[in-house]
Amino acid sequence: MKKGILLAVVLILMSSLFVACGKKDNNTADNSANTSNSGNASEQAPTKKVALVLPEKIGVNAFFVQMDEGFKKAGKEFNVEVKTIESTDPAAFEQNLRSTVAENYDMIITATFQAEDALKKVAAENPDKPFAIIDTVVDLPNVRSVVFREYEASYLLGAAAGLSTKTNKVGMVVAIDAPLLKKYTEGFAEGLKYTNPKAEMLINYVGGFTDPAKAKELALLQFSKGADFIAGASAVGDLGVFEAAKEKGFYTSGQDIDNTGVDPEHVVLAQLKGTDTVAYETVKSFAEGNFAYGAVDYGLKEDGVGLTYVTRDSQSPLNPFIGQATVDKVKAIKDDIVSGKLVVKNPLNP
Repeated sequence: MKKGILLAVVLILMSSLFVACGKKDNNTADNSANTSNSGNASEQAPTKKVALVLPEKIGVNAFFVQMDEGFKKAGKEFNVEVKTIESTDPAAFEQNLRSTVAENYDMIITATFQAEDALKKVAAENPDKPFAIIDTVVDLPNVRSVVFREYEASYLLGAAAGLSTKTNKVGMVVAIDAPLLKKYTEGFAEGLKYTNPKAEMLINYVGGFTDPAKAKELALLQFSKGADFIAGASAVGDLGVFEAAKEKGFYTSGQDIDNTGVDPEHVVLAQLKGTDTVAYETVKSFAEGNFAYGAVDYGLKEDGVGLTYVTRDSQSPLNPFIGQATVDKVKAIKDDIVSGKLVVKNPLNP
């Protein structure tokens, strides 16, 4: 009897010890899991803040829309806290720049010649703060300037127009008569001359970047003079050029993004400009610690500019006005530019 009682006591003690050990193991596992979760949260916490301060509202201007997309994509991929700030006017833009400095953003990005004057002041006043500007150059030691060789893509567009025109008259409706936009007009003119020396080029200036009505009026004027292809280079004004093309049956092209889907029957090409790519690459270089000041440019070789069907596929079917034979010829021209066999001069350089 005593032996039975003693055996029962021993069994109870062993059972208690086993349970206690089990509880200890469970607690250790929980603590380990908590430590692991805490570590992941720490790794996921953004370590840098970057602001994109735009000189105008994003609106319908594809130039800023895709820039913002590339900027936000980089923020997600490289664990950077990003914020886009739109401005209503030049005074608001400068104030927005100053606010991001006061809020201690690690880097501040802006864009276009509209931002030059304000950036020159704010960057000079904050020499230890990194800045970047897209699509123009600000020559300051704490500014990275990112520009494009648009004239290379314009050359391809002009070459395609020269091969496609049936009237030997083509046009371009341009936002404003400014040096920067000569990278579009001069490149187009040279490409046109390369493939069709007999073709005549018509140019008219809208006087702004957001006037579709005026752009439409100028496109209709060029059509009345015999142009069967009229390139849009007037930002939001291109919508007016597209409308005129649909009404009168001529052919046209847009800028920055592939907008052939708007009206594939008449919008037959698009000159591409990778504002999303450069915004993405700017954030990436800063996040990875290899951000450098000075000017850097993107052209055909870097896939910073291009032309639909030639450098990028399109969801829209190729219009017979352009045709595969023309695309193949323009692709060969593109290859010559990338290899250096054909040099397209920057019209802004003397």
